[in-house]
Amino acid sequence: MSDSTTARTDRDDFQATRDPGLMHGADSGKVNLLSYSELYELWERQQWRTQDLDFTQDRIDWHGFPEEERFQRMYGLSSFFIGEQRVADELGPMMRAAPTEEMRIFLCTQIADEARHVAFFNRFYDQVGVLESDSLQGRLEETSAHLNPQFHVLFDELLKGKVDRLARNPEDLETLVEAITLYHMIIEGMLALTGQHFIISYNEENGTLPAFVEGFNNVARDEHRHVAFGARFLREMAEADSRYREAIQRTLIEAGPAADGVLTPPWYEEGMELFGVSLEETRAFAMKALERRLKVIGLAPVASS
Repeated sequence: MSDSTTARTDRDDFQATRDPGLMHGADSGKVNLLSYSELYELWERQQWRTQDLDFTQDRIDWHGFPEEERFQRMYGLSSFFIGEQRVADELGPMMRAAPTEEMRIFLCTQIADEARHVAFFNRFYDQVGVLESDSLQGRLEETSAHLNPQFHVLFDELLKGKVDRLARNPEDLETLVEAITLYHMIIEGMLALTGQHFIISYNEENGTLPAFVEGFNNVARDEHRHVAFGARFLREMAEADSRYREAIQRTLIEAGPAADGVLTPPWYEEGMELFGVSLEETRAFAMKALERRLKVIGLAPVASS
């Protein structure tokens, strides 16, 4: 882990989210998770604007990269751009199915966050000149070519299937537990935050894409806050009924192969480095963060003191 990355995740605004994946105390299962109302108040304090980012240097950097490097970078960018759009579309039924008003209010803030993340990527593509398309819809379609099949399994089959069931039956708490496990623990907690960690670190170490790094740090901070919500919700549900504990475990097993597949770009060859690290290091980082969160939820052995 680089010094710059350590400094970033140790910043007060990152630590304020109380995401167990960032907290060393989570190794012992001890993290004081924020309440839903405290998470909402934190959202109010952590606002940012995509229009404040100046991508002038990013455009120079991007067009100075070798063609092969631009192609490889597109996998990470595409996964985030389309992933943000997918999850923004799927949050409505989850918000309506949440059993308390405090939960629903926080999930409304998350819908706004995901929309802003889509706007951030769209503005980056537009200002930097990454794609040929000149519209949001066109860019989503153009960049889809860089995804691998497991992305579609995870988002378009597993997540959409659970959310569609919730839309038909908002009272189905077991399906809501499955959806939040998949969304907050796997898609955001394992995949998104792992990718952000290494992409930001790589650009910081190389002094490239400064406005993108600034904006992507804001995106990452938002998602740590979302994951903190998921950890609190799943801990409460796991404590309330063993069938919810089983739903969490079942979803982790069900989504595991597709999640691992998303970490592997379609052009990957054995031994390659992705943003300066091996695939094994990427997997280890993702699993460590998941393990910490599961300990706080109450679903993994805790380290002895």
